[in-house]
Amino acid sequence: MKFNLDKKGGAKVIFAFSDEAKDLSLVKWANEHGFLGEVGEVVYFPNVEGESLFLVGIGNKSELNEESIKLASFNLYKELKKNKENIVSFEMEDFGLCHRKTMMAIYEGLCQGSYNFTKKSSKEEDFELEVNYTPFIRPEGKLEEGLKYIENQMNGVFFARELCNETANIMTPDFLATTVKTNLQPLGVKVTVYEREEIENMGMDAFMSVAKGSDNEPRFIVMEYNGDRSTKFRTGLVGKGITYDSGGYCIKPADSMASMHSDMGGAATVIGTMMAIARSKAKVNVVGIVAACENMISGHAYKTGDIISSMAGKTIEIGNTDAEGRLTLADAVYFATSELKVDRVIDLATLTGAVLVALGEEYTGVLTNNSEFLAELKESAKNAGEKIWELPNDKAYKKLFESKVADLKNTGGRYSGSITAGQFVGCFVDGNTPWVHMDIAGTAYLSKANGYLPERATGVHVKTLYQLLNPMGSC
Repeated sequence: MKFNLDKKGGAKVIFAFSDEAKDLSLVKWANEHGFLGEVGEVVYFPNVEGESLFLVGIGNKSELNEESIKLASFNLYKELKKNKENIVSFEMEDFGLCHRKTMMAIYEGLCQGSYNFTKKSSKEEDFELEVNYTPFIRPEGKLEEGLKYIENQMNGVFFARELCNETANIMTPDFLATTVKTNLQPLGVKVTVYEREEIENMGMDAFMSVAKGSDNEPRFIVMEYNGDRSTKFRTGLVGKGITYDSGGYCIKPADSMASMHSDMGGAATVIGTMMAIARSKAKVNVVGIVAACENMISGHAYKTGDIISSMAGKTIEIGNTDAEGRLTLADAVYFATSELKVDRVIDLATLTGAVLVALGEEYTGVLTNNSEFLAELKESAKNAGEKIWELPNDKAYKKLFESKVADLKNTGGRYSGSITAGQFVGCFVDGNTPWVHMDIAGTAYLSKANGYLPERATGVHVKTLYQLLNPMGSC
């Protein structure tokens, strides 16, 4: 997508509020024929002799926000593509919002509309959109900076979606590690990949217990980006990287297994964030960690009733082999906080079905040991338009995953599943390192499209983490 400032030409876009009449004959005609100006409504007025026009609804003026603009622009892209209008022109008026953020929201919405994942042999006709934009506020340099910010962000989001959408016959742990190296190392990210023997030598028994049932070898991936030489402060991002989850001997139903290539959604978010950060040359130090493996059934697979160890030295009783993600995260989080000694850590995982029962596909459930850190993350999530909901980190729940024969049990029973799973991971945070756990089982991979988010992989929280680590600043 090409974005030009101070250039005209192409189909003209008029934004219309639902509660404010425009003194234009086309708008009046549209109103008389059912156009209400609701968010995302689009009416196309073709013109064979000159410039066509798109009338786009953005809802009530008093309720206007960036999310409304993104959704409206997303729907506009779909109509532009449908009608093969590949040049579009915005002559912006004052909406009462930050002009730069308004422009960024339009750009993001158009980008969101352009995403499509398909493995069909028949190829879609190419559609390259050129956007001409006439701002009413200067300086232009700041506007261009905003566009570049969104471009880097959306590259990270789309990369995360592609990784998560790729099916398990292709996306093995080794393929994931190779893809990370190929795409991130040229951007200045140091990528270290540990193989089976090295993982075993590091004492990652919890991770290896999950991995050993598969013929595809595990990979432990460490991505380091050092963009701020003035400080040693580092943020750790840990993503669950189960490239396929059969459930192990506690096997999943067939319908549930069909989408289990997406069980590395947390890993995809971490990798996509590392790409966005590196592309923008952000002044921040970040380390991304992924313990990548498959959870499969074989004569080598771990079993219910097993008692295993972990890198932290804690023993774990296996109550359910389908509660595997928390085992891989346990070693990965401990490695980040104990070996790499990051100053704060966020883990992201498609961890529990329980979070879907509680919050559906709208909100990510979060848990923390540090309210100030979570408050910072919440603000970034709000700015990104991604919803999170805090779950109670009450020590009373921890009794649910106590074991009579080991330090911990990897299941806490039927109740409070999202909380106990998150708390289990928290038991492997070394010391008092500030930590946030994000259960993205409901938000990383959608059963149907939701607004500008597509069916299948969403790349959820790449935007949140990117804006946390590389804030845009004031208007």
